[in-house]
Amino acid sequence: MGPSRPLINRFRNLIGMFERIPYDLTALIARLSIGAVFWQSGQTKVDGWHVNDSAIYLFENEYKLPLIDPWLAAHLAAFNEHFFPLLLVLGFASRFAALALLGMTLVIEIFVYPGAWPTHGTWAACLLLLIAKGPGTFSIDHLIARKMAMGEGKV
Repeated sequence: MGPSRPLINRFRNLIGMFERIPYDLTALIARLSIGAVFWQSGQTKVDGWHVNDSAIYLFENEYKLPLIDPWLAAHLAAFNEHFFPLLLVLGFASRFAALALLGMTLVIEIFVYPGAWPTHGTWAACLLLLIAKGPGTFSIDHLIARKMAMGEGKV
């Protein structure tokens, strides 16, 4: 005996409610949350406007990235972990900021902490969503696109 028709209808209604979650809300949450992850990491690397000694030490002794000087790697990471999250939060050049952070995520996963793939996979999912679908309406990118469309008479 199969499930009753009222039970099936309840599940369909519930799924219908899930499908009405606005993408703009999902995109905003993805931008803010993944931006915060990288921003907080960047904050651990700086004292004021300077990369701290402990960040350089980590790149020299723990992270050991191939093909790049640890001093330079620490400075690039500190810059990237502040600049690209700021762009994401503002929703400006969002897809490119997400792409840059996805690149950092891949470097971290491959060379630094390969066993942390569940965490990095979660980051990648947020970033891929933003790359594929964009930052949503609550973004500077959306305002620019609207302004450009108005100039072309498409709105």
